[in-house]
Amino acid sequence: MNFLIKLFVSAGAVMITAYFLSGVTIGNNQFFITDSPQLNKFLTALLVAVVLAFLNTVVKPILTVLSLPITFFTLGLFLLVINALIILFADKLVDGFKVDGFWTALWFSLVLSMVSSFLDLIKGKEEE
Repeated sequence: MNFLIKLFVSAGAVMITAYFLSGVTIGNNQFFITDSPQLNKFLTALLVAVVLAFLNTVVKPILTVLSLPITFFTLGLFLLVINALIILFADKLVDGFKVDGFWTALWFSLVLSMVSSFLDLIKGKEEE
């Protein structure tokens, strides 16, 4: 149940982040045919959250281990590049999710982290 709540919070964070960044668009996904464009965008954002969760669980540890020397010499800043690459990979996998380029993906990953942290903080206070 906690995983589903985390996915919905992540989907909300994706929608909020896409709203604030002009280079990120969430459009219609060919798998979701609904009359409501907002519901369609939320379902696409939910799919993006699922794909990002999968990529962060499977691909990110592999990339982190392979780039360990670079990450060490850049004092961890290369992890931002890895996050941007994962966002670009999610762009290729999810129909209806578009990121304009590397720098937009980098900003998207930073803003998404901040929005997700803020939403998690709100969710944590509601549970107490």
